[in-house]
Amino acid sequence: MKLPCETVVWYVLPKIRAELAKSLLELGISQKEISRKLGVTQAAISQYARGKRGRYMELGEDISNDIKELAEHIVEKSLSEHEIVLKICSICMKVKDRMSNSLLRSEINECDLCKNG
Repeated sequence: MKLPCETVVWYVLPKIRAELAKSLLELGISQKEISRKLGVTQAAISQYARGKRGRYMELGEDISNDIKELAEHIVEKSLSEHEIVLKICSICMKVKDRMSNSLLRSEINECDLCKNG
């Protein structure tokens, strides 16, 4: 049995993290600092940067822009871990709302955890 949010966990979140890591690297943040802020290992950040993780889907220009904006806010405003999590969740929900796979979309919409955050 496939759980409703498995696709999100395996594809959407890694893609968001990969784009966020790349944006933060472009802004001059070290892999170690990015890993601390995102709550993942430095090795994961390295894999995101090299395209070994988070490469299996496209998010769209507007969502990529949201991620770049989040990266800028992380650097400029020193967002807390809680604020970063909320922003990533917001971006993830936007991606889920736009997914064209109607089966996944209906599964996600039925998931109380996803609806209630």
